[in-house]
Order: sequence, then structure tokens, then C-alpha cells
Amino acid sequence: MFQTFLIGLREGLEAALIVAILIGYLKRTGQRFAVRRLWIGISVAVAISLAFGALLTFGPSTLTFEAQEIIGGTLSIVAVGFVTWMIFWMASASRGLKRELESRADVALQGSAVGVILLGAFAVGREGLETALFLWAATRATGGAEGIFAPALAALAGILVSIALAWLITRGLLKLNLATFFRWTGGFLVIIAAGVLAYGFHDLQEAGVLPGLNSLAFDVSEQIPPTSWYGVLLKGVFNFSPATTWLEFGVWWAYVLTVMPLFIARSRTARRRPTTPPVPSSASATSTSTSA
Repeated sequence: MFQTFLIGLREGLEAALIVAILIGYLKRTGQRFAVRRLWIGISVAVAISLAFGALLTFGPSTLTFEAQEIIGGTLSIVAVGFVTWMIFWMASASRGLKRELESRADVALQGSAVGVILLGAFAVGREGLETALFLWAATRATGGAEGIFAPALAALAGILVSIALAWLITRGLLKLNLATFFRWTGGFLVIIAAGVLAYGFHDLQEAGVLPGLNSLAFDVSEQIPPTSWYGVLLKGVFNFSPATTWLEFGVWWAYVLTVMPLFIARSRTARRRPTTPPVPSSASATSTSTSA
């Protein structure tokens, strides 16, 4: 459940901050009439995200085992691709997110009412669809030992906490270094995504699409029984499988050793990047004026 709580917390905070920034900007610029339109778009995005999550959860249940594994494995890999892109985007864009959203709001306000509705739908819809897909993939990767409702409740708890945090931040009641928050949670998500990716490849092995299902890198099922409390804990937090194939093992390490250093480098670059252009010194300004 820690996985789904963290996903709900991070994605929920990102979406809640986006909504808070947009609403605050509209009110600050005297465009209160557009807030209702924004909420219409947000509501549509939430409804579509919930429907997408329900389709992923209950849609493949009537298919054959092989078809379910192929769909599950493919969508797990796609989910990792989306979340990886999101992690890198947030690492570099978090500091300039407010300016970007305000410029989008200005463009939307210059058009018809539909523009503001679409602004709310797209701003939240992308986060919602990514969250639904990754939550579904992460829940499948834990083997479903906790059922559907426990991970869903954990994700809901994370979203509710994120909404509370966003409200406290926008009200000035809580100071939170968002760059640091997204950097640390991004690092955890890289580990979670690696497990989801490995499990996606395992699904394709079980479907017969990829070979090596019976070629194990290690099997510590006797030392770490999957049904033991520590086995369930390792599975729930890190997607650890006591019996891991060589393909799963290689995919996990290849992803972590590739993505984690790139993510750290991107985060460091974003930290060094100035948020505003440098102001010329008085000396250089005088020099320019003189030469003119």
C-alpha cells in the first residue's frame, strides 16, 4: 500500500498545486467568472480518469489468461514510460511551473469559454490518466495480495493528504520546498517504476510472448516466503519477487542504473538554474549607456 499512497500523494499534490495556481491567478487578475468554467473542465478530467481506471481494473476480466497477461504487461511498460517522463519533466519544470500555467491561462482567457474548460481538463486530465494507469500497474505488480480496495484506499489517502498540503501551502500556512519534495519522491518512484517494469516483462513471459519464464536468476522463496509479513512488505514497497527470472533481474537493474543517474543529474541541473534572468549590474548598465 505504500506504493499507491506515494503515487497518490505525489501525483495528487502536483494536480492540486496546478489547480490552486490557476484558480489563484484567475482571482488575482479579476477573472473570477472563469473559475466555474475551470472547475467544469477539472470535473470532466476527474470523471474520465475514474472511468479509465475502472476500465483497466474490470475490462480485461473476461479475456483469456494469455490475453490478460499481454495487456497487463504491455500497459505496465507504457505506464513506466509515462511516469518516467513525468519524473523528468517535474524535476526540470517545477521551479517555473507557476509562470507556465499563468501564461496558459492568459491564452485560454483570450478565447471562448471552451478554452478555459479545456485548460482545466488538460491540466488535470494528464495527471489523472497517468495516475490511474500507474496505480493500476503498481497494484498488479504487487500480485494482488491486498486485493483492489486496500491499494485504492491508500491511493485515496495520499490524494487527500496532497489536497490538504496544497491548501496549506497556498494559504501560506505551510512552507514546503517543492523542488526537494519532487526530487525525493521522484527517486522513490524510479525504484517503484523499475519493479513495475520488471513485472510487466514477467507478464509477457507468462503469456509466452517472451522466453525465459523458467530461467531464474535466484529463488529465495524458502528464506522469504511470499505470504510472510516481510515478504508481503518487500513486495508491496519494492515489488520484490522471491523467484525472479533473469529477464526481470536484468530489466530492473538496467532501468535503475540508467534512469536514476540521469534523474539525479537533471535534478542538480534544475537546482543550479536561476528562476529569473540575471539583472545587469550598475557598472555594466553605465557602460552600456555610455557606449550608446
